[in-house]
Amino acid sequence: MTSNDAPILVLFRNDLRIRDNRALAAAAATGRPVVPLFILDEEGQGARRSGAASRWWLHHSLDALARDLDGLGARLILRQGATQGIVAEALEATRAGSVFWNRRYAPADIATDKAMMAKLREDGFVAESFEGFLLHEPLRLRTQAGDFYKVFTPFYRKLSELQHRHPVDAPASLAGWKGKLHGDPLGAFALLPGRPDWSGGLSERWQPGEEGALRRLETFVDDHLDGYAENRDFPGEDGTSGLSPHLAHGEITPFQIMAAVSSKRSADAETFRKEVGWREFSYHLLFNLPKIDRENIRDEFDAFEWQGAEAEMKAWRRGLTGYPIVDAGLRELWRTGWMHNRVRMIVASFLVKDLLIDWREGEAWFWDTLVDADAASNPASWQWVAGSGADAAPYFRIFNPVLQGEKFDPRGIYVRRYVPELAGLPDKYIHRPWEAPAQVLRQCGLTLGKDYPHPVVDHAVARDRALAAYRSARGQ
Repeated sequence: MTSNDAPILVLFRNDLRIRDNRALAAAAATGRPVVPLFILDEEGQGARRSGAASRWWLHHSLDALARDLDGLGARLILRQGATQGIVAEALEATRAGSVFWNRRYAPADIATDKAMMAKLREDGFVAESFEGFLLHEPLRLRTQAGDFYKVFTPFYRKLSELQHRHPVDAPASLAGWKGKLHGDPLGAFALLPGRPDWSGGLSERWQPGEEGALRRLETFVDDHLDGYAENRDFPGEDGTSGLSPHLAHGEITPFQIMAAVSSKRSADAETFRKEVGWREFSYHLLFNLPKIDRENIRDEFDAFEWQGAEAEMKAWRRGLTGYPIVDAGLRELWRTGWMHNRVRMIVASFLVKDLLIDWREGEAWFWDTLVDADAASNPASWQWVAGSGADAAPYFRIFNPVLQGEKFDPRGIYVRRYVPELAGLPDKYIHRPWEAPAQVLRQCGLTLGKDYPHPVVDHAVARDRALAAYRSARGQ
């Protein structure tokens, strides 16, 4: 086979789509045979193994991608192991002369891809990478002093000044490679839960895959963008886009999302664009601070003495803290693999500041249970709440879980959905059941301490304790 008609390997990673996939589009444009290859590589140095919920999503997303590629005329090859070795095997088996892929920005991924590109080019192969994960490469966004941004507002201003590309279409067809190449069956990846199978709620809520992503984007723009700036804060309403897990697995790109709202000039549309900007900012931080999942961005927080007990951590994970909005969020997470963003902040603040449990413990739980677990947004958001991050909420900002519940779930729609033992309580007591008169509790058939727990801490006392601990750590 001559170099002019040698196949091209196209690597799929967190870009599980055929539309707006620049690596795939570039390979298709050559007219040469395309060999799509996905490698489950959990052996890379510093690689962070995906959590259980993300692995469930990955299984179904790969299944959807394989069907889409089949429809274009190419078979998706699945392999498990070290990326560089498997790519070398595939090059030898197919006599391919080129490898294309889309860039990634987690530290371990960058290291893997740099080493692979250097080796491929050293051995005489064509190795090309393309952007598609972020609107702009992190190195393009720098302050006038040449440093990276540590505050969101000037970062977003700079981001908004830069022009980004338009999405590219899916190839009309692919020239599939006709030879034989060993692949692993999807089931060999063991991505799905065993027994008990806890994924029923995930299946009910989500449709992994590119089609599900595009349908969700269309529905959001048509039905929920108007009013988004206000409605997104109310967890009992369907006011958010729900695109985060699709973005996390690359089933849709920020370019496609921005294109879908490009003609909208409303405050709602700008608020939504700003949420895309927060994702970009999180990756900007990760690129420049590669240990943000393990180390405080503000090192003055290294002296903080965490005091949380294992029993309290267990109650938090199970949604049995005695604070209804907190418990509803954690039960939504366990049931559906997702949690409303406003509630994520309430839940995180409660863990870190009411229970004085290290933010890394909460971040690890979210990493394992979220279908949209993200290497940048997950730790950056936890550090924001804890006060240890870049552009973080001040350490003295402590969410009151009762007032937050009453403000953003005033009729208790969200709490009643996920904490059904409280469903009979009047709205007045739905966020503070311990204040309900005995007669009201009896009428609801509710016994506190039996059917629903008493609060694990008194928020007012916990708030004072947290403020004292923060001041001590800061030497005040």
